[in-house]
Amino acid sequence: MRKTKRYPVEGSNALWQIYKTVPFFKVFKNFIVIQLARYTPIIPVKNWLYRKFLKMDVGEQTAFALMVMVDIMFPEKISVGRNSIIGYNTTILTHEYLIKEYRLGNVEIGDEVMIGANSTILPGVTIGDGAIVSAGTLVHRDVEPGAFVGGNPMRIIYTKEEMDKRKQMTNHDDI
Repeated sequence: MRKTKRYPVEGSNALWQIYKTVPFFKVFKNFIVIQLARYTPIIPVKNWLYRKFLKMDVGEQTAFALMVMVDIMFPEKISVGRNSIIGYNTTILTHEYLIKEYRLGNVEIGDEVMIGANSTILPGVTIGDGAIVSAGTLVHRDVEPGAFVGGNPMRIIYTKEEMDKRKQMTNHDDI
């Protein structure tokens, strides 16, 4: 289950009322910073932009590939641990605007996590340390540490224990 907080709205849909939930100038500033970061090939500069202007918690040696799209409304709700990789064109959302409500939730990505290209991470999700998310995955619930997940809908491909066993077998074969 994703951890999001619900905010009901009345009248028009929640997205139509966007500037009642987040200031226009915050969205405008975030848009400019995110677009610069998406096209910046220099990873330390990208991380600096995220930390300085978007207030994201980004660990040391974490790498965001080109075209990663972080949440434009509430990027400060995103944290990524150290030495993780966020793959090309991945989207990380911390908000959902629906007809009768909007929802907000933190996204927590652990240390040494690999997120494959073209994945989407929904609000309120935690991805544990050492997890692997295959390319094109819709992350709609928490991912246990060390697990290998993939697909749409996301499913567990290997648990941490199964991954450890596979690594041992591979290392044994190399001897």
